[in-house]
Amino acid sequence: MLFKDIIGLENIKAHLTKTAEQGRIPHAQLFVGNEGTGTLATAIAYAQYILCQNTNAENIGTNEACNLKCNKLSHPDLHFTFPVTTTDKIKKNPVSNLFLKEWREFITQNPYANLFDWLQFLGAEKKQGIIGKDEALEITKKLSLKSFEGGYKILIIWMAEKMNSTAANKLLKLIEEPPEKTVLLLIAEEEEQIIKTILSRCQILYFPKISEENITKTLIERKNIEQKLAVKIAHQANGSWNKALHLVKHDSKENIFETWFIIWIRAAFKARGNAAVIEELINWSNEIAKTGRETQKQFLQYCLHFFRQALLLNYKANKLVYLETKTSKFDLKNFAPFIHGKNIVAINKILNDAIYHIERNGNAKIILLDSSIKLTRLLHTKEI
Repeated sequence: MLFKDIIGLENIKAHLTKTAEQGRIPHAQLFVGNEGTGTLATAIAYAQYILCQNTNAENIGTNEACNLKCNKLSHPDLHFTFPVTTTDKIKKNPVSNLFLKEWREFITQNPYANLFDWLQFLGAEKKQGIIGKDEALEITKKLSLKSFEGGYKILIIWMAEKMNSTAANKLLKLIEEPPEKTVLLLIAEEEEQIIKTILSRCQILYFPKISEENITKTLIERKNIEQKLAVKIAHQANGSWNKALHLVKHDSKENIFETWFIIWIRAAFKARGNAAVIEELINWSNEIAKTGRETQKQFLQYCLHFFRQALLLNYKANKLVYLETKTSKFDLKNFAPFIHGKNIVAINKILNDAIYHIERNGNAKIILLDSSIKLTRLLHTKEI
């Protein structure tokens, strides 16, 4: 992965290349950005730039062999840590090294993908991926060895917020006393889930959403998408190249999420003062609970976005509204007036609380039903 392959992010690329060329490479850095903004792709390009002693010309000159190894994600001094779980192949003690073949294939296909895409790729979307205590031991082993080629050793930790406390504390010790010429590149979407002692010891770099112009241009150049359609997809992608790719393929998980959401909303509207409809909400909760926890969390995140888009539309911020529903007889404009300043904070709290409890292995049926019953009241809250 070369910097020229990264979509947009010109300021970030300039900053990283400058630090490398001046020999001012922080030993612990945290890249924070939303899904699809290029945090992982940039980390890989940055690691390659350092390991291969590239210049602005990148893959030119005596570093071609090094760049080739990095392009295949097989450079001996480039290490990866990422969330894993048990699968049909790995029955116990899963660690990143056991999934390197799948990881290389996955990242080669799309370095902008998210955690849910990764678990789907493994056939484990009904489970939660974590970075656990076994991984912490592997990290220590990886970084205790001398670099294979005598230069830097680089460890990229993708979705660092998925570290449990054991792994996080082990990493903290490495950050405080790093081996010589070792660089740790942490990548996260939600920095608040990383322990503060790690945050305070990392140089943090925030990644913006990719501009619609850059997504449009890349869709036209790389995917041969017609200009008008590319503009539409770029708007709906909301700054995420990963979402843009899903929209191009028409395989977005948001299609089923939209169906679930609208069924839920319609039942919640009818349930007020109608005890018979509660059974619909119970059935809905039971159906969603049959899916995996990662799917449930992804769906609840989708619900958060849906409510926020409705709020923006209600308050006439049309330029910020990118959501386009596909369900017949459902119009976002008709739904928007029900989401306003008097209920949006409470709705956000309900959904975030549900995500929190599902992530901690709470009973999904009870959590979803409780959220549904609370929502029936909030949807009928008047703004004035």
